[in-house]
Amino acid sequence: MSDGIELIPVRGIGEVARGADLAGLICDAVELRHRDVVVVTQKVVSKAEGAMEPVDPGDPLSHKPLVERESVRIIRRRGDLIISETRHGFVCANAGIDLSNVERGWAALLPEDPDRSARRIRDGIRGRTGTSVGVIVSDTFGRTWRRGVTDVAIGSAGLVPVMDLRGSQDAYGRELQVTEVAIVDEIAGAAELVMGKSRGVPVAIVRGLGDDAFAPVGPLGEEEHRGVLTDVVRSPAEDLFR
Repeated sequence: MSDGIELIPVRGIGEVARGADLAGLICDAVELRHRDVVVVTQKVVSKAEGAMEPVDPGDPLSHKPLVERESVRIIRRRGDLIISETRHGFVCANAGIDLSNVERGWAALLPEDPDRSARRIRDGIRGRTGTSVGVIVSDTFGRTWRRGVTDVAIGSAGLVPVMDLRGSQDAYGRELQVTEVAIVDEIAGAAELVMGKSRGVPVAIVRGLGDDAFAPVGPLGEEEHRGVLTDVVRSPAEDLFR
């Protein structure tokens, strides 16, 4: 797929307010190249799109009613912790609602449609620079049965979200039967290494990915609209645990 990649933190974005032009801010902060992948944290996307709700800054649990509202199903409760399913199909803590890296008295919700958010940023970059890039909206999730958190993709545009290796051969010539690689999650996790949780770096560039990571383009120049919600989120019918 690639002989090596480069991870580039994008500094200078500054505080993002509602209505901010994220594509413009990114283009002003970094010179993009053809087939770069731009990884943008969910937090700044939510701020720009106004997916913010006021909460009581003196009550650390005041966002819990928002968690109930944004959940379509509660998977598990333990004390103050809620694991729930969002309308997007994500299973995560507190319906993805977060109080970190936002102004006191506010909670950040997940974007309404993270794939659409990624497409909007991608189209904005292409309109300003003529550069064709991939875009990922990333967020921090825990993993079932594993400690620690990692960044994953909650939205994407211009990429193949899941690389299907079924039918190809491994290093010993055996045919792969079930291997599907969530390439957008791998890219999001790699980008987080240079963004961090407290460095104030909400955007990173992943450079050097092979052509097979990008969505194919049709004969008329149209690009397949593939994303996380359609390609990565597993349907309940395929899930052994729901």
